[in-house]
Order: sequence, then structure tokens, then C-alpha cells
Amino acid sequence: MSRCRDTGSSRVWSWVLLLGLAVVLVSATALAQEEPTPKVDVFVGYQWLNPGGTVPVSNVLPFLGPQPPVATKLPDMPSGWGSTLTYNFDSHWGLSLDVGGNYQRDANESTISVGPRFMWRIEGLNLFAHTLLGLNRLAPRAVNASNGLGAILGGGIDVKVWRPLSIRLIEADYAWGNHNFTDAVSAISDARRPKLNGARLRGGLVLNFGYPSEVTPTASCSVQPSEVMVGEPVTATATGSNFNPKHTLTYTWSGNGGKVTSKEGTATMDTNGVAGASYTLTAHITDPKMKKGGVASCSANFTVKELPKHPPTMSCSADPTSVQSGASSNISCTCNSPDNASVTVSGWTASAGSVSGSGNAATLSTTGAPAGPITVSATCTDSRGLTASASTQITVEVPPPPKVNQLEVRLALHSVYFPTAQPTVQKPTGGLLASQQQTLIVLAGDFLKYLETKPDAHLILEGHADARGSVAYNQALSERRVERTKGFLVERGVPAANIETKALGNQHNLTADEVKVQVETNPELTPEERQRILKNTKTIIWASNRRVDITLNTTGQESVRHLPFNAADSLSLIGGREVPKKAAPGTKKAAPAPKKGAKKKQ
Repeated sequence: MSRCRDTGSSRVWSWVLLLGLAVVLVSATALAQEEPTPKVDVFVGYQWLNPGGTVPVSNVLPFLGPQPPVATKLPDMPSGWGSTLTYNFDSHWGLSLDVGGNYQRDANESTISVGPRFMWRIEGLNLFAHTLLGLNRLAPRAVNASNGLGAILGGGIDVKVWRPLSIRLIEADYAWGNHNFTDAVSAISDARRPKLNGARLRGGLVLNFGYPSEVTPTASCSVQPSEVMVGEPVTATATGSNFNPKHTLTYTWSGNGGKVTSKEGTATMDTNGVAGASYTLTAHITDPKMKKGGVASCSANFTVKELPKHPPTMSCSADPTSVQSGASSNISCTCNSPDNASVTVSGWTASAGSVSGSGNAATLSTTGAPAGPITVSATCTDSRGLTASASTQITVEVPPPPKVNQLEVRLALHSVYFPTAQPTVQKPTGGLLASQQQTLIVLAGDFLKYLETKPDAHLILEGHADARGSVAYNQALSERRVERTKGFLVERGVPAANIETKALGNQHNLTADEVKVQVETNPELTPEERQRILKNTKTIIWASNRRVDITLNTTGQESVRHLPFNAADSLSLIGGREVPKKAAPGTKKAAPAPKKGAKKKQ
């Protein structure tokens, strides 16, 4: 049982070594590089062997002579040597002849095998795997030796010291052998035909012979174009040959004229400012990993010609050529060099207004410029410093009559009035009677025309309520009135951003004297109508304060208060109460509205 267990452990240990070596070899494939390959390499070194089998062993005792063979599990054989001669067909494949031997008190074992080897050649390191078949000779003590079929499967790692010499850091192999001892043993069944399943480890020196002769690296340069005008760039390309393709090369460029910029195998020379002549760009290619012979140089010649001395030509145009004061015009200039030199346009100037631009385009702003022609000029300069100038004219038109002033005069602003307690919380969009809507419709149309020339103009709406309600109630009511007025104007197209609102509650109410003056100065009333209205002064005062005043912010023009008794639906505007269902303490009762018949006479 112990022999079986030992044999199994040996096999497991052997396979673990081989598996680890396989992982190393496979992981190294990504690093494989083209390295010089010797024609022949020879390994000589130490060999350790675990035979991994049970064989018959016989003792010779004094006075008793040879004893019957006993099945013995072969132990490790630390004493041994090994050598391999390999002929390399290319950088990877070779044919190996392998010999080796190990010695131990109970038995000796030697092998001679031949087979293919595959090697990964990495810079500074070689990794290999081989499969060898051949003869396995096993000689147990006091038993005739047996020659049987043998096989070696494994690989190893060689560390390069210098080209002719490497160190075999480790070689790990699975060693198999098949033997027959039936002529010497008949009673021991498991030792008559033993099969060896063992492991072999090696280390030593590798001598390399027959390296191919070294090829000297070379470089070639080309330039495009080979003839340029002053100011035009030249591009050169360098290509190296016979360098190790796995190595990263460094490139150094130099030139005898102009500024040279480079990136690896390409360089560009700026010929601005150089004189007409022949020039050379030189490249030095270096393999920093080569200890010697890793440098190659090349040069390329080109010719720079002086540019002809013809100044550029230039013309400018404006779009539009005639504008109102404050408007802008786009200016564009075209510049060409008869000698095909590069040109730039700059130096924009204007005789009035202000001009801004870059390159061959600019914009003239006529803000603040007087009526009349404006001259815009620019200068064109080529790469040799030759210049040309051109200009164009834009006419600022005489401004038309001030339509804005006329519109401001015509823009009729009128206060609008609401019935008592309108609009309500339940119906915030109500309370705007037909007569007041018509006033706002006319106002909206005029204001929209006004915005065409005064886009920043605003209407200021101030909402009021009569004095009968509480402060809080009147404040909320005036807010609803001013929002209803704003909403109606927005519905008619007036931008909400051009309307400001203020809710004043019962602040700034008209006094009795102010209302009396407006009644007495109203040219539309007869003396009898004035007398009848003044008899109901309190009711008229309340109605006059249920309003929204309108102001134009650009002029300060305030709305004219056409009092509610002028409206066709005046009975609805004047009658009713302003007080909510639950009046605030101390609120006076509202006076009755004028008689219906009397109002109709108004």
C-alpha cells in the first residue's frame, strides 16, 4: 500500500511541475520577440531524478551470496548529469538529442532520447518545451539491467548571460519508462514489468554556436516637397532597416536652416525667414537596447526659393451699403497675392461709428454716428511684409420724422373702472365691462405699435379700491383688478414682460374735492347733469376709486380719468357695494346708487 501511495504522490508532483512550466510558457507568448538564433546549442549540467517506480533489487550478503530480488520503490536519485544537443531549424523549432544518467545505491538509470523542441525567444530569456522519445536503461542492484522504451516531456527556462552563453535556470520533465525483468524475477508480480512515471529536474550551462552574422542597421530619408517657396513647410520622413522590430527606436532630427519640429520618424521644417538656397534635414535613428551598432543616419535635401516681390491686391464691400443710424453693416475684404504668398487682413478702421472684426470680415456699428458716408478701411499683409489697403463706404441715412413722438402723443391712456367688489375671488376674470374692455383694446393696439420703436417701454398698472372695505380686503381686491387688467392686455398681444403691476388698496383714493373738480371741468356734462351728479357725491367718489390707472414709463404719461358716469354701462359701474359679506369693524354703510332714471339722462 505504501508503494502505491508513493507512486501516486510522485505522479502528482510531476504533473504539478509540468503544469506550472506550461503556464509560464503560455503566458510568455505575448512577450515573444525576434532574437538572433544560434544554429546549435548544447546543454551540460546537473540532473536530479525521481524514477517513480517499483523494481526488483537484490542484495549480496557475505558468506551467503546473492539473495532473491525484493520489490523496492526507487527513491530520489540526486546524483546525476545531463546533456542536450539541439539543432535549430529556425528561431522556434529545433531537433534535440538528449542523454542523461542518475545513480543511487539500489539502481542506476540512464536515458538517450531524440525529439522536437519549441522555444520562445524573449529578450534576455528563452523558454522551451520538448517531447523526446528513446531508450531508458534501468540497472537495479544485483539484477540484470533492462533496456526499455522511454519518453521525456517537459520544458524549461534559459537566462541569457551573453550571446555564446546562457544559464539553464530550470528544466522540469516528466520521465516515463517501460521495463521487463521477467527473466530475473518470477514471484514478484508488480516488479516484473515496472513502468516508471517520474520527474526530472535539471540545471546548468547552455553553449550557443553558429549565430548568423550581424546586419548593420541602415536608414533612408525622403522629403516632400523637394522644392518650396520661402514660408512653405517641408516634411521629411525617416525609415530604419535591419533594426529589431520589437524595439522602440528613437529619432533625432536636425537641419541647417529654419525651425525643425519632429515626432518620431517625421519632421517638419518651417522656412519662414530663411534665404533662398539648398538645405538639408538629417535624421539619427537609435536602438537604445543595442549595446553597439544600433545607430543609423540619413539625410534629405530640398530647395527653398525666394518669393517674387509683387504686393497683394485687395478689395472690400459692405452689406448693406445704406443703413439707419444705430444699425450695423457687414464688411468683407478679399486679398490675394500674385506670388501665392500667404496673406492676412487686419487693421480695421472706420471714419465714424465703431468697427470690430478679425480676418477678412468685420462689422460696422453706426450707433451715435451722424448722417452721411462712413469709410471703413483694412490692410492686407503677405508673409514677406508687403501690404495693400482697401476701403468701402456705408451711408447713414437721414432719420425720418420722429414717428415715435407722434405715437406717444396719439397713445391715449385711460383709467379703467370696475363694478363694486369686482372681480371676485371665485371669478377673477370677471368684472371688466364692455366699455372698459373697449378702452383697453384701443390702448393695446397703440402700445404694440409703440413697442416696434421702443421695445423696452413698459405700462405701469396701479389698482385701487374704495374706502369701505377692510385694509386686507381692499388690498386683495385691488390685486385682482390689476391682474385682470394685465391679463386682458396680454390676451390682446401685449407682452407680459412689458407690463408692471402695483396694488394700492384704498391708498391714494380721490378726495371729494378732486372728484368735484373733475365733474365741474368735464365739458361733456350739462349744468343740470353736473348738479344731479354732485348731489350723489359719495357714491361718485366710491365709483371713481374702483379703478386701475395706467402710466407709460418712457414718458411718464398718466392715464386720463374719464369718470365712470361717462360710460354707456355706467349704472353697473356706479351702483352696488364694495364691502364683503362680513364687513370689517367700523366700516360705514355704502350710500345708495343714483336713481336709474337719472343715470340714463347722463
